[in-house]
Formats: sequence, structure tokens, C-alpha cells
Amino acid sequence: MTPMNSVMPLPKYHQVYLVLREQLHEGKFDQGLPGELALMKHYAVARVTVRRALAQLAQEGLISREPGRGTRSLVQRSPQPVDVGHPHVQQARLTGLLENLVNMGLNTSVKVLSVQRMSAPLDVATALELPCGEWVQKAQRVRHNKEGPISHITTWVPERIANGFGRKELAQKPILMLLEESGVKLGRAEQSISAKLADVSMAQHLDIAVGSALLAVSRLIFDVDDKPIQWLHGLYRPDRYEYQMQLSPVGSIDAKVWVSKELSANFH
Repeated sequence: MTPMNSVMPLPKYHQVYLVLREQLHEGKFDQGLPGELALMKHYAVARVTVRRALAQLAQEGLISREPGRGTRSLVQRSPQPVDVGHPHVQQARLTGLLENLVNMGLNTSVKVLSVQRMSAPLDVATALELPCGEWVQKAQRVRHNKEGPISHITTWVPERIANGFGRKELAQKPILMLLEESGVKLGRAEQSISAKLADVSMAQHLDIAVGSALLAVSRLIFDVDDKPIQWLHGLYRPDRYEYQMQLSPVGSIDAKVWVSKELSANFH
């Protein structure tokens, strides 16, 4: 049981509403939402709070509440394949990234939550350009500094590459080092940065309140032959992590664009 954020200037019902709305759009409740009692326990709030959050979702046409049949999602979702050519996805070479990770490792520690061999879900297979159902390694870790947890990281790597390392190795070295030790020659990366609200699970892992804002990073790593070899999803506490870039103007004055150069990822 994780409490809602009592410091946020939003009513508790609105915090519950925001988290549930985000999860509805992610498809988490395609098989139906939990009942009121389960939601009360999950978010450590009163029934009136849960009912008001559900009422707002119903008013927006996101859920349907029917006596005796429970609450179901009305969100229409279509498959979202990974578009590696998206114009808003930052592309970068990996020069210097390993050095940055080594430096980070000297000042942080990692707890490996789970490592499992699994059949690749559709979105993972699409991102890694694998046949649907191909075996991959899924690993989940939480990184800490002296102040506490910083990030929750989930990575997927094709099993043919990841069969040389497991829980022990992931607890000792950054995964990009392990990939290089497995014979991978790192090439480029594509990365997107957005925001996400902490659900109960992330709130517990990162020691924050449910509904807190997190920095969400999605990164696809390619080898020198331009084959994807790792897909990463990271959720970071913005009070303990910052991502720095340097922007330089390119082009004539009437058609000038800003080009980014990755500098560092800093942990507070």
C-alpha cells in the first residue's frame, strides 16, 4: 500500500484519476478495471476518492460502469509499432557513452530485481526486429546513489546476445559493457524522452508517492551493422537525475535548426 502524494497541489481523487487514465491508454485494463475496494487498498485512499476518480473517467467516456458487470475500458487502442525513423527521436553515436557509464557506476549501485528468459512480446519483437515469439532476456534493475533510488530500468536483449550474462553480471557492470564483452560492436542509438506518472509499483521502487512525475526514457541501441541489439525503458526521479545536451545552430538565418550533442547524464 503506497500513499498518494500529499505534497502535490492536486486533490487525491485527481491524482488517482491521472494515473488510471494513463494506464487505460497504455492498455493495462483491457480486461477490466479492479473493483472499488481493490483500488482503495492499492492507492490507500477512501471510497469517495476512488468513486470520484472513476466518475471523472466515465464522464470523459474512458470507462463504462455497469452494476454486476464491473468497470471496463472504452479506450480504443491501435498497435503502436516502434517507428525508428520518427523525426522527433534523437539519434546519437555512442562515442563516450561507455566512459560516462563507467563514471556513473563509480558513484552509484544497482539492485537487480529480475532477469528472465521470455518469448518476445509484439512491441519488443518489433523494436528489436525479431520474429514474433523469439526468445529475449528481460532484466529489471533499480539504480541508487547515496541519497536513495534514482531510476528503474527495464532492458530487452536478444537471447543470442544475452546468453553470456545474467543476474550476477548485471549487478556488477553496465549492460553496454556486457554487450561489448559478448562481441557486440556498438553503433548508434535512438532515444526519446517524455514524462510519466508513478504508479504504485514505481512508487515503491523509487521511494516516491503515487502520481509523482517521472522522466521516461526509451532508448534503442544498434550495432555497427545497424541491427538493434537492446531496447531500454527507464523511469528516473527528476530530483536526482538530469540529462544535459548542447544545442548548436546549423543552416542559414532563414532556415536555421538546432542540432543536439549529448553531453552527460548526471545523478544528484
